[in-house]
Amino acid sequence: MVGSALRRGARAYVYLVSKASHISRGHQHQAWGSRPPAAECATQRAPGSVVELLGKSYPQDDHSNLTRKVLTRVGRNLHNQQHHPLWLIKERVKEHFYKQYVGRFGTPLFSVYDNLSPVVTTWQNFDSLLIRADHPSRKKGDNYYLNRTHMLRAHTSAHQWDLLHAGLDAFLVVGDVYRRDQIDSQHYPIFHQLEAVRLFSKHELFAGIKDGESLQLFEQSSRSAHKQETHTMEAVKLVEFDLKQTLTRLMTHLFGDELEIRWVDCYFPFTHPSFEMEINFHGEWLEVLGCGVMEQQLVNSAGAQDRIGWAFGLGLERLAMILYDIPDIRLFWCEDERFLKQFCVSNINQKVKFQPLSKYPAVINDISFWLPSENYAENDFYDLVRTIGGDLVEKVDLIDKFVHPKTHKTSHCYRITYRHMERTLSQRETFVLFLRGLVQNPLRVHSDRPALVPKVSLPYHQRAKGTSSS
Repeated sequence: MVGSALRRGARAYVYLVSKASHISRGHQHQAWGSRPPAAECATQRAPGSVVELLGKSYPQDDHSNLTRKVLTRVGRNLHNQQHHPLWLIKERVKEHFYKQYVGRFGTPLFSVYDNLSPVVTTWQNFDSLLIRADHPSRKKGDNYYLNRTHMLRAHTSAHQWDLLHAGLDAFLVVGDVYRRDQIDSQHYPIFHQLEAVRLFSKHELFAGIKDGESLQLFEQSSRSAHKQETHTMEAVKLVEFDLKQTLTRLMTHLFGDELEIRWVDCYFPFTHPSFEMEINFHGEWLEVLGCGVMEQQLVNSAGAQDRIGWAFGLGLERLAMILYDIPDIRLFWCEDERFLKQFCVSNINQKVKFQPLSKYPAVINDISFWLPSENYAENDFYDLVRTIGGDLVEKVDLIDKFVHPKTHKTSHCYRITYRHMERTLSQRETFVLFLRGLVQNPLRVHSDRPALVPKVSLPYHQRAKGTSSS
């Protein structure tokens, strides 16, 4: 029985990887049923098709690459679910900012936006942030596009320009963001970010500085590693000091007064100078956020020409995994009461130490296949594995590359690790899972392009390299 299941699984993988090749080449594929709800299916790319998402319809085109797996997660808003660990982190940050930074009339200086739509335009996600048209972060292989003009936001920074243009000087944005990525315990196609921006007028920045009246925010000079061409050195250093002081206070609030912090110079298209903050946690230096002095061109374009400011962005999952010792990012999406009840605390600042759930044994399968001659991206394969395997897939590793000495074709071998959070999986179940996924989502074979012919090995080390040239 097991042997026949393995043989059926091998045949299933032939179709699985053939499907991956068509996705990576942007081929039209068969719909996931007749107009089912968008949150339960992958988008179509047939001419004239649309996807309905959060009450709106978006026409599909050759850029559309949303998957069923991702669409089932849109609108979950884990950061707004009371007593969820991401909600706890968000509320702790909010409370800290509300208490530490108060406006002239005793109201919080920072306003908070945690329910903005994750669907944004490509202009919002890239152009408004000065990300050039040929920047690699725009790649279809790294983002989820509804079509050429709309996408699921890749960062909460996509809302910066709109909020600045609305006249806001200090705000926090919290939300789910979407990126195509590798599969392991630290990465998931959806995660949650918290963004903060603060602008200063000349009076606000130089208040309390001796002879501050004579200092200026702007000048015309040359750009250096330490400042933009439009900023004075005095203004930049004060903004940088305020930014680092703000973040140091926040991290010591979360992790305790004994926390060690260091700053690393880095690059972002929308800030300069830019930094990453690293914290020393249990003897290991961990990067927790990126920040910097906002590019004045961005600030000016939003109508705040007389202000200078800073911005930072941090990942809520990253903080929660460190702070609560959560070992696997998939746990944030589980509905197991054994996980969720650990975060039902009466005080949001109460210390929580996650108690691991029983870890069930893994099931491991290897798959090897010839790559198409062009336009193959690993994220296409990862997306397909996630779509069919769901959260049963713990990680996917590229464990071998092989170039055939005669045909010069390249073969990749991936090791797929499955693990159920609540029970033991069988090898047979993993194959039935993929077979069912393929039956529900039949592959349309295109006569103009030959399908991939993968080599499947179970286990991989028994494969004789190069023996198959078909």
